[in-house]
Amino acid sequence: MPERISASLSRDPLSTQIKDVIVQRIIEGRYPPGARLIETRIARELGVSQAPVREALRDLESVGVVESFAFRGARVRLPSSEELIEAFPVRAALESLAAAEAARKIDDERLDELEVLISAMVEAAQRGDAHGQSMANARFHGLVVHSAGNSILEHHWALLEPFARTYLTATKAHVDLMHLAERHRKILEPLRRRDGAAAANAVREHLMEAALWLQEGDPR
Repeated sequence: MPERISASLSRDPLSTQIKDVIVQRIIEGRYPPGARLIETRIARELGVSQAPVREALRDLESVGVVESFAFRGARVRLPSSEELIEAFPVRAALESLAAAEAARKIDDERLDELEVLISAMVEAAQRGDAHGQSMANARFHGLVVHSAGNSILEHHWALLEPFARTYLTATKAHVDLMHLAERHRKILEPLRRRDGAAAANAVREHLMEAALWLQEGDPR
């Protein structure tokens, strides 16, 4: 059955909704780097025409997530290490702002969800499951951003998320999965204290440290 996103109650343009679906699939690994993005197939799966799919792919190409080739269509683009490094301070600025806002608004239920996601990262590390940990990692950061309650901030942050997720692919030969999991507690602790300034600093340090690891090639 097609997902029929055109029947949703969202007020966003259809192409924006489709773009969000494609970005989410990239984040989840359903569209890995290099995967072909076939307009007709995506349109059929979502129950829409090809025109808004084409527009969504053009928008994603403009931000460097997708690349198109004459007569060969579009595919998920693998950013260079330089682009990944450049994306981190932008993401850090957005996510630290989100953390500061989230500290004022987040409830105990969402704090517990963040704790569960850290546990999921630890369990994935014990299994040596980099993909599973990456999924829990993405949900953790996404929940922090969502908890800020700022849709504009969340939208722009989401465009950078595929770049951030590519980080593990670029450094997987060096990544200490257990260390990557446990370091998220430094973000959760100030959120539990409702300390916005400390939460913002923790997120900024978390992401800029990751950028340094990528630059040096060894996160240990």
